[in-house]
Amino acid sequence: MRKRPNDEDCQGCHVQEDGPIYQVSDTDETIVRLHFVKFETKFIETCLDFIQDHSSGSRNPLSERCIKVTGGGGYKYTDLIAEKLGVCVDREDEISCLIKGCNFLLKNIPDEVFIYQRHGSPEYKFQGVDHNIFPYLLVNIGSGVSLIKVESEDRFERIGGTATGGGTFWGLGSLLTKAKTFDDLLHLAEKGDHRNVDMLVKDIYGGAYSTIGLREDIIASSFGKAARSPRSATQAEEHNFKQEDLARSLLLSISNDIGQIACLHAKLHSLKKIYFGGYFIRGHPLTMHTITYAINFWSKGEIQSLFLRHEGYLGAIGAFLKGAEEEDAELYSWEENFAGSSGLADPKPSPLIIQQRNSEFDMLEFDRLEKALLPCPLLLDQDSYLPDTVDLTQDPQAREYWLQCFVDSIEKQEEQAIKSQASINLEDARSRAAQFKQKYLQRLENLKRNPCAYGSLNVRGLLDMRSHCLKEFDFTDPYSQQKQFENEQALKYLPQRLLKLDAIKDRRELVLELAKGLLAGNVFDWGAKEVAEIMEKGEFKFEDAQDKLQVRPWLMDNFDAWMDRGIGTKSYKCAVIFCDNSGADIILGMFPFARDLLKSGTKVIICANSKPTLNDVTYQELVILVKRVAQICPLIGQAALKGQLVVMASGQGSPCLDLRLIDNDLVKKMRAEGADLIVIEGMGRAIHTNFEAQFQCDSLKVAVLKNRWLAKRLGGDMFSVVFKFEQGQISEGLDAINTD
Repeated sequence: MRKRPNDEDCQGCHVQEDGPIYQVSDTDETIVRLHFVKFETKFIETCLDFIQDHSSGSRNPLSERCIKVTGGGGYKYTDLIAEKLGVCVDREDEISCLIKGCNFLLKNIPDEVFIYQRHGSPEYKFQGVDHNIFPYLLVNIGSGVSLIKVESEDRFERIGGTATGGGTFWGLGSLLTKAKTFDDLLHLAEKGDHRNVDMLVKDIYGGAYSTIGLREDIIASSFGKAARSPRSATQAEEHNFKQEDLARSLLLSISNDIGQIACLHAKLHSLKKIYFGGYFIRGHPLTMHTITYAINFWSKGEIQSLFLRHEGYLGAIGAFLKGAEEEDAELYSWEENFAGSSGLADPKPSPLIIQQRNSEFDMLEFDRLEKALLPCPLLLDQDSYLPDTVDLTQDPQAREYWLQCFVDSIEKQEEQAIKSQASINLEDARSRAAQFKQKYLQRLENLKRNPCAYGSLNVRGLLDMRSHCLKEFDFTDPYSQQKQFENEQALKYLPQRLLKLDAIKDRRELVLELAKGLLAGNVFDWGAKEVAEIMEKGEFKFEDAQDKLQVRPWLMDNFDAWMDRGIGTKSYKCAVIFCDNSGADIILGMFPFARDLLKSGTKVIICANSKPTLNDVTYQELVILVKRVAQICPLIGQAALKGQLVVMASGQGSPCLDLRLIDNDLVKKMRAEGADLIVIEGMGRAIHTNFEAQFQCDSLKVAVLKNRWLAKRLGGDMFSVVFKFEQGQISEGLDAINTD
């Protein structure tokens, strides 16, 4: 449970000089969040004590609950769990839980899947979202290894396995070394040199065995040199094998065998995708590299080894979903909470980081979203679509700039967070804001060391992570009061703006003025540091923003193509608009733009964020604003009344726009209306994301560059304009799409 701003319409209130258009008040919001913690079973009693201690104040006593368990530990500790907590324990089949958990991650979490490239830059190459996940081979490496062919949600079978798995590695490792934990053994292996223990091809043949295609450095016999080691006490002392070398040889031996067995089964069953999961891998770089090498070697590059960021949680996620099936789980989507999740391990950690990592449990958190999220049907190719324009993991200069940019802006974010709740309890707001600042700076520092910790690093992810950290400390909408003020001010100016537009008789001149208005409104962005500093100095008017705009020709100027396409004479059937900021942006820029489309007979769907972020307008706010704009503009009022103008939630909660995951109702509406124009506005939505996105229908991407570094990178300067119009590659829009 946490507080969130609630926007309430002032019923019957007309726009007045000093009257509010809506009230912002705090209301309780219930958050459905899944917490997963990964730990060794030797801590099982500590875990149960924690559950017991934190359930005392719960509305439902433990005695009334049923706990789902799975895996070998689920059987081993059933009696302990039941006795310690006084609960009913329901054991679920391990394989079905693994599959259910794997399918869940593949469908819900972007950048869940990656290829590991030990010598690549970066080491991790993420796969985005795969909407066609079946069939695949899941190789679960626990104490032993199971290979499961998955053909659909409920069609799967175990097609093979081996007793040589994680338990073998740990067991033999404990006999061969002094390692006390699984992690200690992995760290030993990372430092070792297996060539001191393993017999290579060159040790037998003096070089490569070219006739059968074996390189000289291929392992011919794991631990082969140990078999030939001298036996006398004096000789053994001279040729004593290092623990690090033994651990590495053992890891390579087991990983190579698993890779070979997986590859052979995949070929036998014509499977092209192999996902590896289980406690054995744990994101360990050497393990993933060895398995990857084995799969590539035995398949001759035809099959890729794929890893999961959250591979250690598959069974636990599946067990939870088993218990949630009766609650219509398909009606919801889930979002990873970056504030409460551990990232992937640093592939090249320092000794200090290793020591810190050993003292912490790995954690994973998901927040349940109110609606199911689906890919946008307007995309030309949903499977190849990636929202982000720049992958910061592959651009060191951009990564350094943006990480520092977010560090530099943290003071302003802290200040705004305090300001938004200072009237409630100033000291409490300061304390929570300081915790937010500390947590987010820690996340940024981690990303400097390991950019791939949470998937492909991009501006979208940095913004989302900041929002998650703010919400973690109950700052759900720090700009709510600021947005209310700016909306009220913009509404007072709207009548004058509409009169000016209606006085323009030349069609081309009018369309250009509407475009400039859309751009001028987009200047008002508290998320842009340099613009925020201008706005803080005093009253910054709509005309001031217009004067700041780059003079045509713009940096990217497709206005003539937009005009020639027929905006003056042709009526689009349905336009879908993803809007940006509150205040002048939505009221003085977007509403007049939409009004012109309505005049031509186009149906207009304006999409706003489902959840608050920065000063972006939310769906809840936009519903109220439409009513207020309707009191000023009868045309908009009639369009809203007749359903020609529709306001919908996008399913997003970010200044950026990920069209892989938008509201299910919006997807259905796009299909039903045969949308043939998409308009994406704002630097976050149209530049940081979707700049290269291709659509079946016509698309217009509009933004003002409000970051000097980014503008110069694109060949412009502050307030340069991007007005990018592209014709759809399927000219008929979505008329032919099945709307069932």
